[in-house]
Amino acid sequence: MQMSLHLFSVPIRSIPSSKLGLPPQLTRKSVRCTRTRLRLQSSEMADKDSQQTSQRRSANYQPTAWNSDFIKSLKNHNVDEKQMQRAEKLKGEVKAMIGDADVNPLTILELIDDIQRLGLSHHFQKDITRALDRILMSVINGTNLREDQLISVHAIALCFRLCRQHGYEASQDVFQRFKDKSGNFMESLCQDTKGLLSLYEASYLSFEGENLMEEAKVFTNKHLKGIKGKIVDKDLVEQIDHALEMPLHHRVLRLEARWYVEAYGKRKDANHLLLEMAKLDLNMVQSLLQGELKDMSRWWEDIGLGKKLSFARDRLMECFFWSVGMVFDPKFSDCRKSITKLGAIITTIDDVYDIYGYLDELQLFTAAVDKWDIKAVETLPDYMKLCFLALYNTTNEIAYDILKQKGVNIIPYLTRAWVDLCKAFLLEAKWCFEKETPTFKAYLENGVVSASMMLISVHAYFLLTETITKEALECLEKKDYHPLMECPSLIFRLSNDLATSKAELERGESVNSIMCCMHETRLSEEEARKHIRKLIDETWKKMSKERVTVDSPFEKPFIETTINVARMSECTYQNGDGHGAPDNQAKNRVLSMIIEPITPC
Repeated sequence: MQMSLHLFSVPIRSIPSSKLGLPPQLTRKSVRCTRTRLRLQSSEMADKDSQQTSQRRSANYQPTAWNSDFIKSLKNHNVDEKQMQRAEKLKGEVKAMIGDADVNPLTILELIDDIQRLGLSHHFQKDITRALDRILMSVINGTNLREDQLISVHAIALCFRLCRQHGYEASQDVFQRFKDKSGNFMESLCQDTKGLLSLYEASYLSFEGENLMEEAKVFTNKHLKGIKGKIVDKDLVEQIDHALEMPLHHRVLRLEARWYVEAYGKRKDANHLLLEMAKLDLNMVQSLLQGELKDMSRWWEDIGLGKKLSFARDRLMECFFWSVGMVFDPKFSDCRKSITKLGAIITTIDDVYDIYGYLDELQLFTAAVDKWDIKAVETLPDYMKLCFLALYNTTNEIAYDILKQKGVNIIPYLTRAWVDLCKAFLLEAKWCFEKETPTFKAYLENGVVSASMMLISVHAYFLLTETITKEALECLEKKDYHPLMECPSLIFRLSNDLATSKAELERGESVNSIMCCMHETRLSEEEARKHIRKLIDETWKKMSKERVTVDSPFEKPFIETTINVARMSECTYQNGDGHGAPDNQAKNRVLSMIIEPITPC
């Protein structure tokens, strides 16, 4: 089999020894003082805005479905010592299975795929990389492979998908063998449902300009829909429905793990040791997550934004859910907590700009963030003082911890991200107040920043990265953000607009990508939405290409996190506004991933 495959490696370079000194705003004393001021401001808030409040807009957001009493009541379902020992034993057995060089390569590829989809890959990253290296070297060199081992469409599509998922460069040309003389995919492939599914999933890891992969996507989508009604096996129909609803590459991995454990358990060829380990691991990780959630609930109560600012969305649980979807490896607990805090604060400040604040107040708030001076709080209305101090304290605490652990002052990067976000929020507010519809291009350029994922990604880089490199810092210093940060942010912005535009129009907001596109091109709303979906698809392709860039300045955990931002965006806004107006489907996702344990074997 001819495959163009190149090992993907991220160069790790250490940052120069010259480190910035400890800025005065990052001392523990100042952090404690500003936190105290926050509490004082919270307790002393006057009602002088009461006359104006009735004149302000309101989105009438629904209250949180997950109050602090519910979160406190969670029992964590801790896994006992005996179960932990069993999990370690199973881990050793699975390692041995991955490393068995005498097993058919397709069997190993299918094992790796199952491990990933069951949510177990965080235990076996090095083992998986070694196994893929071994198989791919055999493919390239033509050694230790029988002619029939990697020849089917299922085998090649699975190998292709795993390669691109793990940063290897695989050529689309490997699928040329499945085309007939007229240049179309062979109709005989329709007799192989497993192969069709594999080719379908592989097609979603395509790059820009890969027409063959686009043809594969259209071909498999059409025929999977066509054969679904002819299949008797209910489990296979369920797999097809699941794939057609959303491809694997776009799915939130932790949610997929919960679904796949259930589906895998129904299979006749299921490896019961693997299934047992997956169930134990799901419950152990869920117990850890519930402990983190309780910490976040106490923090949220302590800063008081949810109670004091009743006009804003109280979405702590949804923000925590986002953090888990972005960073699910158990070892990144601090990162999940920080992202949760940022998400809760951003949600509140977003509502200040979108709903509650007057334009002159919003200009004052933006200027205060730009100055990054605690004294600026005195220029703000009382309700904004809470927001500013919450933002200021949380950011400085994150920066203090990074300085203490890694010796790098990251305040300039974090403040730049906050200033960019608030300026983007302010521009959208001006468009709204002045009833102005910007060009589609201007909206998107601002929208990728106002989506807030740029800011969260900047924080996530420092929280996830073991060795902060000069090359990465240079990327963060540039005026334009790196594509690995910009692409997921654009997917978030567009997915959000597709889901929330109707509600925004009803409350007086007229600026979103759909309206800008319609205004500029005179397209109908249906056509504009189709154009937006196509733009999302093209952005996924750009991001997939960035994933296999050999000289990326970023480490793998951060790269995967940026892709998870796009996945969370697709998930949250797939069938409505799962963040602003969570429905039963959104609540069930939270229950599945964080609240309800799975029955062990």
